[in-house]
Amino acid sequence: MSGKPDVAGICHCRYCQLRSGSAFGALAYFEKEKVSLLSGNLTTHNFKSESGNAWQTQFCPKCGTTVFLDLAVFEGKTGVDAGTFDPPTFWFDIINEVFVRSKAHFLGDINAVNHEETFFTYDPETKDESRLMSD
Repeated sequence: MSGKPDVAGICHCRYCQLRSGSAFGALAYFEKEKVSLLSGNLTTHNFKSESGNAWQTQFCPKCGTTVFLDLAVFEGKTGVDAGTFDPPTFWFDIINEVFVRSKAHFLGDINAVNHEETFFTYDPETKDESRLMSD
C-alpha cells in the first residue's frame, strides 16, 4: 500500500464476522493503483450479498489469511484487512462503523466518525441463508 486509505471502517455484518473468524472486520480501502502484491499468489472467493452487491475476497492459500477485498460499491478501490499490516498498528482513523445492529454484545464503543445500523447500500433483494443473517 502507499498513502493513507480513502475509507477505513469496522464492519459487524455476519459475512465479515464469518470471513474474519472474529466479532468484526477492520478494513481499509485504497485506490487500486496504490495496492500491489509483492510476492506469492492469492486464492479468490466470490460472494453476493443479500442486497445484490458483489464481493471478491482474496486470501493466502497457505495460511488462509484474507488479504484483499473488492466490494462492488467501492469501485476502483481495494480493501485490505487491517490486521494484515505488519505490524498491525492501525495507523489510520476509523471513519465508519457499520452493521452495528449485529455488533457483539461484549464490544464497547468504537471511536469512529459514523455509526450505522446497516450499510449505505443495504437493501435486501433476497434472504441470506441463516448463517449469514445479521438479525
